[in-house]
Amino acid sequence: MARVSQQHLDARRRQILDGAAVCFARNGFHATSMQDVLKEVDLSAGAVYRYFSGKEELIAAIASEVLETVRGTLEQAARESPPPTPDVLVPRALATMRELRPATLDTGEWLFPRLMIQVWTESTRNPHLTAVLADGYAKIRTAWSGMAQSYKDAGLLPEDADVDAMARAMIALVQGFAAQMALFGDIPPQTLADGTRALMAIGRPT
Repeated sequence: MARVSQQHLDARRRQILDGAAVCFARNGFHATSMQDVLKEVDLSAGAVYRYFSGKEELIAAIASEVLETVRGTLEQAARESPPPTPDVLVPRALATMRELRPATLDTGEWLFPRLMIQVWTESTRNPHLTAVLADGYAKIRTAWSGMAQSYKDAGLLPEDADVDAMARAMIALVQGFAAQMALFGDIPPQTLADGTRALMAIGRPT
């Protein structure tokens, strides 16, 4: 029997996750059945259950991947000199997600923002997913705190600034933009940059 390569296993796992993401974004988590996922990815039940035990494990895996991608983007940015300011970094984080997960719905709408809403909603009733999100967001807060420290080191932020409070505010800003996209349609990257830059300018002399 031929040995299946790790590359093949990874590609099959990616296929299943991407197909499940489309289903969840299109119809919602609870309205999606595993049969819907099987049809979307055009695989047998055995092929899918080899990787995931059910919908709960699928959505937890999707959420973990997204959070890890955001964390990696922030950690890489923190190593830049000078560090990119939030008006650059917020659009970049969303652009990175769009590049890595470009799938759209039948309407042409980018599915990622809708998927985020589904993950948040399900986390209110699913303790396992809540734990996954709590761990992921803790890592993102740490990464944002690292960004804030890099701003301090570059003289862009006062030394007495609360880096954890800033991290929470920046997470809320990204979440808010994503929620607007899910509810009201796409937002041009320039709008994200301009809006964030305007917030950063409050209190500065004109």
